Amino acid sequence: MAKKKTNPSESVESTPKTRKRAVKLNEKDTRTLEALNRLAQSVINAANGAGEPEMYIPSRSLSNVWFDEKKRIIQMGDRTTTRQLFNLSQAKAFMQTMLVASGTSELIRQGKTTSIRGLYYLMKHTIEHAKEETFNDQGESDPIIEDCEVLLECLREEMHLYAQTRGAMVGMIQIVDKGDTIDCARMGSGGYAVPSIVEPDVIQFKNCKADFILHVEKDTVWQRFNEDKFWKKHNCILTHGSGQPPRGMRRLLYRMNKELKLPVICLLDNDPWGYYIYSVIKQGSINLAFESKRMAIPSAKFLGLRSKDFEACGLSKSARINLNDSDRKRAKQIAEYPWFKNNKPWQQEIKLMLENGFKLEVESLISKDISYVTEIYTPQRLAAKDWLD
Repeated sequence: MAKKKTNPSESVESTPKTRKRAVKLNEKDTRTLEALNRLAQSVINAANGAGEPEMYIPSRSLSNVWFDEKKRIIQMGDRTTTRQLFNLSQAKAFMQTMLVASGTSELIRQGKTTSIRGLYYLMKHTIEHAKEETFNDQGESDPIIEDCEVLLECLREEMHLYAQTRGAMVGMIQIVDKGDTIDCARMGSGGYAVPSIVEPDVIQFKNCKADFILHVEKDTVWQRFNEDKFWKKHNCILTHGSGQPPRGMRRLLYRMNKELKLPVICLLDNDPWGYYIYSVIKQGSINLAFESKRMAIPSAKFLGLRSKDFEACGLSKSARINLNDSDRKRAKQIAEYPWFKNNKPWQQEIKLMLENGFKLEVESLISKDISYVTEIYTPQRLAAKDWLD
């Protein structure tokens, strides 16, 4: 009897006892699955040809990153590292890479998602006839997931993987999240929790009336802005990323900037960590440079906190936090980043912080007044366009 033909855009998972309903794959899923299948086929071809199965993974080291001055983002270079199955020192990593590829392939075929923690447990087991585990801890699996991203040229979100939800937003926009319309102007004190996967097939935008996005570093500062209804008074969208913004937040900021043409303005601490957060939002992450084209926002502005603010705002000495050796070392490293090195205003900013010998948190403005940051500091800076680029 002739076999029933199947649609290539459908994937069917079957077991001896049950047969799962076919899942229709969208264009992105089909593209990702094809990349995973090519990886698997390359190993099969090498084995059938009596060759050595190997893969070439783009290097994610600092030495393989360069700053594209035209696009103003970090780009990954063309250096690769070879991972071979028959190399004793690389065999386990090779096996782990194929396990991640296999696990994410099944997620796509079944139309399901899981956390990077969930994938770790999905892949973790004791190797048959041995005492060795496939993964000893999640610290082994996370870098392998990143290797697969650059190897396949796919974001982990496209492999149906998500991370812990961090960050929130509130303001003059509606979000359609998997078919549910959410009014971000009616989210109460908690705001809309930004998910890890914010791709266009999951998140769409509606009725945006905002003029810009104000991104603050921490939820404590965000709560002050939200409680004071800053976003309503100044017609904006207010976001935070709980410190270093997760990829979901960075991707959402990128999409709103690109698709809705909303300027992104950052209010971060006056310390090396705040500078680095801004750098990642603006130019992209050094470790994950392959993501820059879909996450970096070259037009993002740094509103504050600034090194001049201790005197300009008349802050008390108790607001100062002395720089330690680690702070000084990190500040000097950041000053040498190509995108900061030739930027005179930023060189002056970092130099003044080092000369001051202390750093400042945005919360220090509360020493002036509980709502000083929302009613005076930020409105004045916005009106004067007093920011660093």
